[in-house]
Amino acid sequence: MTGTLVLANLKYRPIRSLISILLMGVPVTLILALVGLSNGMLEDARSRQRAVGADVVVRGSAATSAISFTGAPLPQGYVDVIQKQPHVKMAMGVMTHNIELPLVILGIDMKKFDAMNGGFTYLEGHSFEGPDDVLVDQLYAKQNHVKVGQTLPLMGHKWHVAGIIRSGKLARIAVPLSTLQELDAAPNHVSQIFVQADNPAYADAVAQELAKLLPDTHVQTMAEFTAAYDANNIPALKEFTIVIMVLGVVIGFLVIALSMYMSVLQRTREIGILKSLGASKTFILFIVEAEAVLVALGGTILGILLSFGVCWLIRVLVPASIQMVVVPSWWPNAGGITLVAALLGALYPGFTAASHDPIEALAYE
Repeated sequence: MTGTLVLANLKYRPIRSLISILLMGVPVTLILALVGLSNGMLEDARSRQRAVGADVVVRGSAATSAISFTGAPLPQGYVDVIQKQPHVKMAMGVMTHNIELPLVILGIDMKKFDAMNGGFTYLEGHSFEGPDDVLVDQLYAKQNHVKVGQTLPLMGHKWHVAGIIRSGKLARIAVPLSTLQELDAAPNHVSQIFVQADNPAYADAVAQELAKLLPDTHVQTMAEFTAAYDANNIPALKEFTIVIMVLGVVIGFLVIALSMYMSVLQRTREIGILKSLGASKTFILFIVEAEAVLVALGGTILGILLSFGVCWLIRVLVPASIQMVVVPSWWPNAGGITLVAALLGALYPGFTAASHDPIEALAYE
């Protein structure tokens, strides 16, 4: 009977119920979108770094996280020094130049890159043939409508698009290392050095020896390097997530409080009838809270569905700049936040309804 009564209340005022569910779905979508974006961006970066085929990464001493490498602090001569060390099969220096977060231009030595990991997979065009050639991955090409053979202005320089490559291997935009060094006025310097061991089992030993050999650098195994691609290592992301969660609770609280309060005012006579039939204050409060829970459940389901829509929209419009994934493990968290907000928001309207005098309620017009 109680369930029937609660459902009848929602069906009797469908517009109010639908608006309440929609507004409850907004914070759920915000939370899931934020989590999906952070996970998607980090996983994409992690997988592209792993695909380079290196076992050890050497960066400047100022580098403290996997996402902080910028500039070209390392002398390119370090590549030859590292190449001569025991158990080192190959060392390759690369240079990065930020153009717009999170996109960077990567300067590479194509011969070494091909030898280290088999090189890029070309969907169209070919590898570098001149100093001004540029390769772009399929996502960047799709997002920016880039075609093979056209001129691509980047860094105030006109590049010739030599090829479109399959996404997933280190770079979205790749250019010859020497050309990027010249444009950045950093001749014979690189941003980081990828080191491939003759046996992956020696990765830790190689990293320890390189750390001793080059004390002015920051040396990590690839496993350590990619493990740093974690949401907790991004400055202020955790705090921003908490702010979004708090915002979700506040929005949910206000939506439910207003919706349930208006519902209580509209159902004054109904409440009076229930109390005159012997309904207790607890029963009245339970009905109001149960209705709020159903609205929260509907908002959670709607928010999850909207997160799929946001993910699809991002993949269609900006696949190279932003990556988002759906994270089902966060659905209970988002639902729990919404439920707490709904329960808290329904308390005041519930107590107001429970405290109605049945005689006054029955006389209410």
